[in-house]
Amino acid sequence: MSRAVEGEQRQRPHATAVPHEGRLAWSGSGVEECCGGLYMTVTRNGDHAVWAGWRDLAQDFDLPELRFTAGQYEAEVLRAEEDRSWEWPAGAVARLLEAGLRGRGDWLVGWDCDLEGVWASRKEPDRIHVVLMHPRNRADADLPWLQFGMTLPISADAPSVQAERLEARLTAGDPRATAEVWGGSHDAEHLGYPWPPVDPLFM
Repeated sequence: MSRAVEGEQRQRPHATAVPHEGRLAWSGSGVEECCGGLYMTVTRNGDHAVWAGWRDLAQDFDLPELRFTAGQYEAEVLRAEEDRSWEWPAGAVARLLEAGLRGRGDWLVGWDCDLEGVWASRKEPDRIHVVLMHPRNRADADLPWLQFGMTLPISADAPSVQAERLEARLTAGDPRATAEVWGGSHDAEHLGYPWPPVDPLFM
């Protein structure tokens, strides 16, 4: 499963004097608490870019610190960001839609949701998936939570046109009204939504 590239600076692996966390991998289910998501902290240390502080919400592990020559490292990051030759149409729509939605950071506040991500699979070239988490800013990990999901069709239109159209559609109202419950905590039914969840892999 391939995720759209996130637009947030904290997710990008540029090495700066101020350490920041980046995500290298994310589970296909979108629920990091149970299926995992690989993070590292990247920083610029003299002539080197350093990856350290590895973590995964689903498991404990220990990886060694990795060091790269700073100039070569930054050139490679910039090259990778510009290279879209590998991207298929649904992947491009997912990337552009996620960037657009994250640029409208307040659109989910009224619905008490956070955008978990937008993802696409080469095995499903005619659709993408939008994943939301509810409630937002969940400070207490013991409180019930839900994962909402939406599967959106992809057409032959230009990816930028489709992403703009889907962004307008999603932000026009409460996304929970058309989304399905795809996951959550064991006590998620207390949030007032149908349970058990729908498994999007078998839809």
